Amino acid sequence: MANLFEASGMAASVPMPLAERLRPKSLSEVVGQDGLLGEDAPLTRMLNDGRLASLIFWGPPGCGKTTIARLLAGKANLEFVSLSAVFSGVADLRKAFEEARKRRETGRGTLLFVDEIHRFNRSQQDGFLPFVEEGIVVLVGATTENPSFELNAALLSRCQVLVLSRLNEEALEQIICKAEKEAGRSLPIDSNARQALKAMADGDGRYLLNIVEELLHLPREPILDSAGLGRVIQKRAPVYDKAQESHYNLISALHKSMRGSDPDAALYWLARMLTGGEDPNYIARRVARFAAEDIGLADPQALPLALAAWDHYERIGSPEGELAIAEAVVYLALAPKSNAIYSAFNAAMRTAKESGSLMPPKHILNAPTKLLKELGYSEGYAYDHQEQDAFSGQNYFPDGMAREVFYKPVERGFEREAIKRLSYWAKLRNKREEKET
Repeated sequence: MANLFEASGMAASVPMPLAERLRPKSLSEVVGQDGLLGEDAPLTRMLNDGRLASLIFWGPPGCGKTTIARLLAGKANLEFVSLSAVFSGVADLRKAFEEARKRRETGRGTLLFVDEIHRFNRSQQDGFLPFVEEGIVVLVGATTENPSFELNAALLSRCQVLVLSRLNEEALEQIICKAEKEAGRSLPIDSNARQALKAMADGDGRYLLNIVEELLHLPREPILDSAGLGRVIQKRAPVYDKAQESHYNLISALHKSMRGSDPDAALYWLARMLTGGEDPNYIARRVARFAAEDIGLADPQALPLALAAWDHYERIGSPEGELAIAEAVVYLALAPKSNAIYSAFNAAMRTAKESGSLMPPKHILNAPTKLLKELGYSEGYAYDHQEQDAFSGQNYFPDGMAREVFYKPVERGFEREAIKRLSYWAKLRNKREEKET
C-alpha cells in the first residue's frame, strides 16, 4: 500500500521522515504489542478466523495504534480510510460513509480508522452506529483516554476494546537498532545517554524516532554523554492531563503507595503529579483524606499534620510550600495504618438508614419543661461523673434496638490503647448488667 508521500508524488523530491521510512510493513514487524499480536492474541485469532470486528484501540501516544490499523486493513483486504476527530466534522464522516457504501456495492470493504475518536461528541459517536451495525465499515477507533468514560455505551457495545501497551525499554531499543541499521551508522551517544534517550521517550515510539532522527544529523564525533544529550535534545514533558484519566491514575498510585507504607514510591508519584502541573491544593486535600481514611486513630497526629501541611502550602505557596506536602506524604506512609474509623462510620451510616427514625431512650433526653418531665424525659439518667469509675454503663441506643459494635480498632499504633479502653468499659458494662439482673 502506498504511503502518503508516494501517493502525493512527493517521494522523489522530499525525503520521508524516519518514522515513516521505518513504519512496519507487516504485523510481525510491530514491536511491543505481543499481548495483541502474539501467537494466541486477540488480533491474531481474528485474522486466523478470517474476520475482523470493529475495535477501539486504547493506548498511550506512539504505541502503534495507527500502524496496526493500517496493517489490519491490508491483511483483511479492506480499503484503509483514515480520519482524525481533531480535524474532521460531520461532513467528513458523511463522505467517508457514503464512499464506503459505494465501495461495498462493488464487493470491497472499508476499514475506517478514526484517530482521537473520544474527541467526537456523543451525537457524532451515535452517527457511527448504523454503519457499524450494517457492516458498511469496520470501525477502528484510537484513543488515549479511558473508553469507559469518553465513549458512548452504545458504541462500546458494538466494538471490542483492545489495550495497547506503553512501549517498554526492550521495544524502544529495537526501534533504535532498526533506525541505526536504516541509517548505516550508530547514534553518537554513549551507553548512559542511550538509556537516558529511552527514558526521554517515555514509551512513545514516534517521539523516540523524532529524537533519533535529530541525533543522526549530528556528526559522528564527539560521542555525547547524558548531559550532552540533554543539551541537544529538549526534555519531554511527562504525559499528564489534570482533567483526564492520568490524573486519577496518579492520585490512586500516590494513595495506594502511602497505604502500602512505601514512602519512596509515594514521593515518586507526588513528584510525578507536581511535575505534570497538578494543583498542590488538590494533592493536599487527598493527603488529608488519606489520613482520616487509612490511618485514623492508629496515629492521632496524622490528620493534624496533614492539615498543617495543607495550611502551610496555602500560606507559603509554590515552590517552597510543596515541601510540607512531601513531609506529610512521608509521615503518613510511615504511620501505622487502620481503616477502623472509616469502616465504623460506614457501618453506622448503613444502620442509621436501615433503622429509620428511632428515638433516643428517654433517660438521655433533656427535660427543660414540666411536660417533658411528666413524659419521662431524663428519668433514670445516671451522671457518669458521679458514678464509680466515672462510668455508668447505661444504654444509649434506641429502646428495642440491639447494641451494635461499629468501631473495631486494630492492634497497631494508638488503637492498641483504644482496644484496652474499650475492653475495660465492656467489663464495667457487663458488671452493671449482672447487678441489674
